[in-house]
Formats: sequence, structure tokens, C-alpha cells
Amino acid sequence: MSEQLNDLADRYWKRVLWENPTLATFYGVHDHDDRLEDLSTEAESAYRYDLIGLRDEVEAIDPSTLSAPERVTRSLLLNQIDVRVEAIDLRLVELASDHMDGPHAQLLMAAPLLTYPLPEHALASIERYSQIPRLLGQALDRFREGLAAGRTPVAAVIARSVNALDRYLDTDIVNDPFLAASVPQDWDGRDPWLIAMTELVRDEIRPAFDVYRNVLRDELLPAGRDETHPGICWIPDGEAIYDAFIHSYTSTRASAQELHDIGRMIIESKLPTEYEQAATRWFDGLGDARPDVDPADLSALFDFIRNAPQLRHTDAAEIIDIATSSIDRANAVTPEWFGRLPVARCEVSPVPDFLAADSPYAYYFPAAPDGTRPGTYFINTASPTDASRAEAESIAFHEAIPGHHLQIAISQELDDVPDFQKHEGNTAYVEGWALYAERLADEMGLYSDEVARIGMLAADSWRSARLVVDTGIHALGWSRQQAIDYFRDNTPVPMDQVESEVDRYIAIPGQALSYKVGQLEIERLRARSVERLGDAFSIKNFHDTVLGSGAVTLPVLAELVEESLQTAFSTSK
Repeated sequence: MSEQLNDLADRYWKRVLWENPTLATFYGVHDHDDRLEDLSTEAESAYRYDLIGLRDEVEAIDPSTLSAPERVTRSLLLNQIDVRVEAIDLRLVELASDHMDGPHAQLLMAAPLLTYPLPEHALASIERYSQIPRLLGQALDRFREGLAAGRTPVAAVIARSVNALDRYLDTDIVNDPFLAASVPQDWDGRDPWLIAMTELVRDEIRPAFDVYRNVLRDELLPAGRDETHPGICWIPDGEAIYDAFIHSYTSTRASAQELHDIGRMIIESKLPTEYEQAATRWFDGLGDARPDVDPADLSALFDFIRNAPQLRHTDAAEIIDIATSSIDRANAVTPEWFGRLPVARCEVSPVPDFLAADSPYAYYFPAAPDGTRPGTYFINTASPTDASRAEAESIAFHEAIPGHHLQIAISQELDDVPDFQKHEGNTAYVEGWALYAERLADEMGLYSDEVARIGMLAADSWRSARLVVDTGIHALGWSRQQAIDYFRDNTPVPMDQVESEVDRYIAIPGQALSYKVGQLEIERLRARSVERLGDAFSIKNFHDTVLGSGAVTLPVLAELVEESLQTAFSTSK
């Protein structure tokens, strides 16, 4: 790689890790284990200054002097810098009081998953977590600045944050997530570390979370927007902020209305036919147990999928068993579909109890690049009899294999790209791949029965409805209830999940758009490759091309696939 470009990529990544020391530990870089993030405006301004300087240097490199992989790196580096600068300029930290991306949620989710492999790392972590009162105090300062500027949060979302904090503060201190970090097992300082950290949790960390919770409850919640005005369009500069979110999450310049219309077309025109065909096969296989439901009547079909007792989990153990067996089946056949496979393994784990009530049904946490922590598929087992068994397999394929774990682990293990390219990336690529993986799993023969295939369609409805609902809320001024009603009328997603999902879209504007946008682009590129190569098309080669450069933007992905096609044509001549 160009020495100058490699140097800039290295400097950028070091600056990112300096600004995000917890992220550094997550990635196995232990230079900052004694530090916690600085949310002050002063730190943010200094960060912006450095990013702009780096951008100027990257921009000055003539792309015609670079190889094709180097041009990819240059393009991605410019995109990542632009996204970070735009977030600073839009003061997005003022809006981060939600239960998904708020600093409280990030701390509580990350703490038990961080590894401190050497005694000096573990000792440094005590200094790190002694800074939690400072960080939470800075967050409150930024939230108050947002309130003063008219950037009110949504009351329903703040209520979820308060609820999660209540549950955390009510847990027994022996189960505190800050005591669950991995430290050396044979270290003679392990017990003193645990004693010191316990005292820190009791005397400083929990009191700081208590103060933070009280401010959210007593200052932000009363000022929060009501459920008829949940969209970001209702705050000053909301339209510009949402446009920035759309670009950041999708790497496209699609308008909110365009995405809304695409979602409605899929939901209201394409998927009904697939549901009717799949439900007919399913019911025909039930014989005398066939339900009295017309497969062509979507409303009745969706009610049946939501409410049929046989489609509910029996207990938490069944949820874990289905997730584990699905991943095992996927692992067995992935060599037939992928040339490049990850070394890191994937484990299944329940969402921690204190987060479960306000967490989504499932999410993935990547492996540590140094091998000290596997990738983890977290699944919510809090209310097993309310969760749909139909969707269990498709979600496992999305979050684990061939979805997030396969893609992210491969990216982390690339040895010919800069570090930032291994670990950072565009959400439409990451989530688009995972949604593509749900349909790919059907091609791979991974679904165990027609019920699981109905679950695959339900998941597709879910993600397609996100295009409609997210844009409806944040661009078209929908109420929270309008969003819930659209899900109820057009998807079989269980109603107990719908409310938490809608609140997730309210909390993180634009993120929900990335799934379907990315999937549609990957499918388009695959169809184009099949059309141009015919019998010479190789699914392994296509997947290796898509996965071989990290989580690129969608325009860069299109360039990579086009270059692979050109290479295939040149080789065949």
C-alpha cells in the first residue's frame, strides 16, 4: 500500500481510538485502558480539528496514482472522516439520551465483554471506571444544552432509559457488569482487583448512575416530546439532521420519500404473494390439523402467526437451543458457499436481565481481534412464551452465520487492509449483508421447516416496514401509534416486540433504513453478476468479493463487484 495513504489510515485510526478508549480495549488495543471517553465540547472541537486536517491530506492524494485496493481505502477513509465530522457539526451527542446508544447503555453493555489480559491492563481499568461520574456528568451537560436549543427527546424513549437504569441499580452488586470484565485468571492480584472494583461500584459508579437516572427522570422526561410528535422532524434543523442520518447509515443520497415508497411497494405488493405461497405449503402439510385460515387473507394469517400457541417458545432454554442448532447447521455448510471463512467462533448468550426489558429481541457483539473473546449472539429470553418461534431461525442466521458474525469476523481477520477498514464500516453494508444472509440461508437449505420460512418472510416484512415507519416518523410526521399500527396491519411481528422496535427507530433515526437498502443493493449486484457471467458465475467468488474489503460503502461495493466482473471477462478471453 502507498506509504503515505497507509500512514494517514494509521493516524486516523489512532486518533479514533484515542477519542474512543473503550473501543480501543474492545479491539484489543490496551494503550488507553486507563481512560474513558470525553464528551465535552472542548474535546469534540479538538477531534474535529484533527479530522479535518487528516481529510485534507487524504484528499490531496491523487487517486490515479493508487492501485484499486488503495483507491477503496482512500474512498472509505474520506467517508469515515466525513461521517464523524458531520456528527460533530450536528451535535448529535446532545440527542444521545436514549436506551440504545446512550452513554449509560453503552457502558453497561460493553463492561462485561471487555478483556484485560495482563495485570497492568486490569489495574488500569480501575482508573478508567473511576471516571464514570465525569463522563455521565458531561453527558448530562450536553443533554441540557440540547434542551436549551429546543432539542427535546421523546418521553417514551427516556422512559425506557429510566427503566433500564432502575433495573440496573436494583441488581445485586455481586452481579454488577463492571465486575464481570475478564482479568487474568492466575493473577495473584485478582481478588484485590475485585475488592477495589466492588468498592468503586458501590461508592462512585452506582451513585453516578443514580444521579444520571434522576436527571433523565426529573428533567428530560417532563420536557420530552409526546407520542404524537416522536420524529426528529419536530425539532429545530430536524430535516437536515435526518438527511445526514440517511446518508450516514445508507451511504446513498436517497430521499426519505423514495425510501418510504420502496418500503410500501415491497410490503404491499411483493410480499403478499410470497406469504400466500408459503402459508399454502405450510397448511397443506398439516393435514387434519390445518387451521381455518385463508392463506390469501393476510390480516387473518398475521393474526394466526402472532397468536397461535404452537408458534410460541415454551421456555428460555428452547430459545437458546434453537439459536445454537441453527448456527451449528450453518457452520456445517458454509464451506460450500464461501471461499473465505473466519477463524473466530460464535457463541450464543442471553441478554443480561437488567437490559432485557428494553432491549431488542437479539443483537450481535463482535469477537475480540486478539482472540480473547468470541463473537456473541445475544438473544432476549426475558419473556419466552411471548416470543415467536417462527422467527427464531431467521434471526440466528441474521445475527450469527451466515450473517453478522461471518461478515464481521472475516473483516476483522483481513490481513491486507488498514486497521480502520477491518473494524469500521457502513451500516447499510453490515446490516444489508445480514438481511441478505436470511434469504441466502434458504438457498443453503438451513431452514428446518415451512414455519421457519414463514419466519424468514416475517423478518423481511419487519425490515421492509422499517423503511416505511422510520421515514414516516422522522420525515412525514407520523405519531408513535401510526407506526405501531402500520406494523400491526402489515407484518406478523408480535405486538409485544412492535412497541420496543418502534421506540428503537424513534431513538436512532435512520439506522433502521440501512437493512433493506443494503440487502437490495447486494441482491442487485448478484443478479447483475449472474446475468453477465452466466454459467461462469461462482457464488463463492461473489461472496468473497463482497466480503473481501471490509464493510465498504454501497458505491464502493458496486465498484468492487464491477472490477471482479471485468477481471472474470479478461480471464475468460
